[in-house]
Amino acid sequence: MTMTPMQRQYADIKAQVPDAVLFFRLGDFYEMFGEEASRIAPVLEIALTSRAGTPMCGVPAHAADAYVQKLVALGYKVAICEQTEEPQDGKGIVKREIIRVVTPGTADRSDSDNRPAYLAAVWRGRKWGLAWADLGTGGFFVFQTDSLQELKDELSLIQPAELLLLEGVTALAGWYTSPLIWQPDLPAVVARFPRQENMLREHRDAAAAASALWQYVEHNLPLCAQAHIPDIYYVSRRDYMPLDKWTRRNLELTESLRGTEKGTLLSVLDLTKTTAGSRLLRHWLERPLVRREAVMARQERVALLAAETFLRHDLRKLLARTRDPERLLGKLSYGRGGAREVVALAGTLAVLPELSDLLAAAALWPPPDGAQALAVLARELLAAADPGAPPGVKDGGLILAGYNEEVDRLRAVAAGGKQWMADMEKRERSRTGIRSLKIGYTRIFGYYIEVTRANASLAPPEYERRQTLAAAERYTTPELKERERQLLTAAEELCRLEFELFQGLKDKVFALAAEIRQAARFLAELDVLAAMAERAVAGGYTCPELTEDGPLIIKEGRHPVIENLTPDMNFVPNDTLLTDKKHLALITGPNMAGKSTYMRQVALIVLMAQIGGFVPAAAASIPITDCIYTRIGASDNLAEGQSTFMVEMREVAHILNRATAASLVVLDEVGRGTATFDGLSLAWALAEHLTSNPAAAPKTLFATHYHELTGLADNLPGLFNLHIAVREEAGDIVFLHKILPGSMGQSYGLQVAKLAGLPQPLLERAGRILAELENSEPHRRKLRAASEKFIQPALFAEPAEPPLMRELRDLEPEDLSPRQALDYLYDLRRRLRDEGGEG
Repeated sequence: MTMTPMQRQYADIKAQVPDAVLFFRLGDFYEMFGEEASRIAPVLEIALTSRAGTPMCGVPAHAADAYVQKLVALGYKVAICEQTEEPQDGKGIVKREIIRVVTPGTADRSDSDNRPAYLAAVWRGRKWGLAWADLGTGGFFVFQTDSLQELKDELSLIQPAELLLLEGVTALAGWYTSPLIWQPDLPAVVARFPRQENMLREHRDAAAAASALWQYVEHNLPLCAQAHIPDIYYVSRRDYMPLDKWTRRNLELTESLRGTEKGTLLSVLDLTKTTAGSRLLRHWLERPLVRREAVMARQERVALLAAETFLRHDLRKLLARTRDPERLLGKLSYGRGGAREVVALAGTLAVLPELSDLLAAAALWPPPDGAQALAVLARELLAAADPGAPPGVKDGGLILAGYNEEVDRLRAVAAGGKQWMADMEKRERSRTGIRSLKIGYTRIFGYYIEVTRANASLAPPEYERRQTLAAAERYTTPELKERERQLLTAAEELCRLEFELFQGLKDKVFALAAEIRQAARFLAELDVLAAMAERAVAGGYTCPELTEDGPLIIKEGRHPVIENLTPDMNFVPNDTLLTDKKHLALITGPNMAGKSTYMRQVALIVLMAQIGGFVPAAAASIPITDCIYTRIGASDNLAEGQSTFMVEMREVAHILNRATAASLVVLDEVGRGTATFDGLSLAWALAEHLTSNPAAAPKTLFATHYHELTGLADNLPGLFNLHIAVREEAGDIVFLHKILPGSMGQSYGLQVAKLAGLPQPLLERAGRILAELENSEPHRRKLRAASEKFIQPALFAEPAEPPLMRELRDLEPEDLSPRQALDYLYDLRRRLRDEGGEG
């Protein structure tokens, strides 16, 4: 079948993007044709039609973004093909080109989305190279490592929306991937980012990933968009805690175990007023600092803002008037921003002088470089750009009245034309006697005089028929033709001039792009610091002391998330003391008593301190921690064929291979995923391993139900016992949620089961079975075998001295508050009674 010129043009352009859905611009619509139309119409829930036997469907150009986002969210790539010239009579089909290819990594984020959308690329050379970019904000970063696990950790941290991979790299499954088909071009990437030449040449595999990603950007985005990425930065793991995916998940930093933001540390701390501030806070939580001077710089500003209530209030009111300068600049760079984006950017920049004056008066910190030039730019933009302009930039309505004399004159001509038509319509009705006569306009036929079919016979002979409708005739006259020429000429000239002036405004914005980016960072950081100060005041947080090393001391610490989610409940605070000599706390107590909450609480307090914030405690001294590692909860990995126990052991191995004396380790119920004595043996050996090398002995919180391990405190100098206090009442237990010195003699598993609502006959039967098991000879033999396996007979032999006496001798009374001392006495009396002693 012979193709029309337009069909041939479509086929040629479609051949350029065989793996993408082609949005082909036809007038006011984007059309799809053939098999692609049949496949996409039901996905977008739009009508499928046909022309000359060819299936077709389309979406309005003004609403196309929503359809594009829907397709991208479903995993499609979308190529946007635009008309690149205006249609002219007798010239044939207009020229069309693909102006961008939208993929998950190149799609726009909504203004309210506080998450970055990273496009990433991995290169495998002598080492692993990783590059990633947020095209909306212009951030471009690289990383290099020998370790596949470190690469996976970094990928899990940045959560790329799209990952470019070499064919055959199967170790990085689980991401939306696109083929990496470009060869590295180190000279080209160095030429693009000359200031980073030394870094790129030093990290060649990272540079290779950056080169591949950059070529992908050049292929998919217009040249103007590439200017929005001004520089490239190397990410060093020496500057922040390299939190692994398990720790971020277990501590619920930015995403809860349910997969939402509610119930996370981010949800508690995020009192920011801007999207950019919220995005930066997320970044800080995911990458806590490890250099004390950098942490202190943040902390000092949070302290100042916390102390100055009125200043903080005024700053936050001004910040609430700002938008997201980096994303606005990105939209303008991509050619998808109009006058509204210019006004939003100008409004944000206009706030800078007021903010600068407030900060200068408080002697906090200076304004960003170029603030004065940005204020001048803001005034011009606000005087020029119309906030009520249409989304497009070629149909006029962009420029405010009074900014340009010629624009005002041409608008006056257009406005006079409307009045002239109204006068002509009134005159023609009177002259012809046709009361229903009206004058109108269409883009195709221009201006016309419309007469109903019933009155067509009354039309004067000078009326020239222009169009016949079912119920009316449309005419023109020499006078109307001349006026139409004048009006259309003025309208075209007005649109052309407004577009030209708007482009000039954009050029002025781009000339100060570096200053705008610096101002954006200034605003985002100020927003985060003010939000952290606001939360500190509202939550009754304290400013922690930060030390290079030494003990971890927390007085009356609280869990920031649970405390915030249950404001009507009195959260029970707890103390923490981990020293170089006593650095592993073995914590016993029943399920649901609060062991996991306590351990997470300590980890979160350390993390909050190292992002520069205040902490939920009465007082705290935090040694700089190089990383936090956690092994909490049960999970499996069906995709990789790994059982719960295998996942647990992999996480423990990960910790042991990385933790140092400056680390904080949280272990919850290690070994419970296998047979009892296998698990006990592993937990036992793990405790020995963590205390056997003083030079690499991390501060550790280790919760367990293996009560046999509590005797290790006699043999391992670095280990000491803690337990969760409970109170027994008429056979039931009450959780006191209080951490006290010493061990707990039983797990209270049956009592917890009773609280959970298990049937009473079942509980009674379980009690009888438990008594039989505990008194049976096989049970005793297994305990002896377990002790002999580790050559620790003293653990199960009768101690030379009662444990409570030994515990009292080791107790440091000055470490206890009056309330804790009283709680400890009550708990001691209960345990003496349990062991048959005198109360």
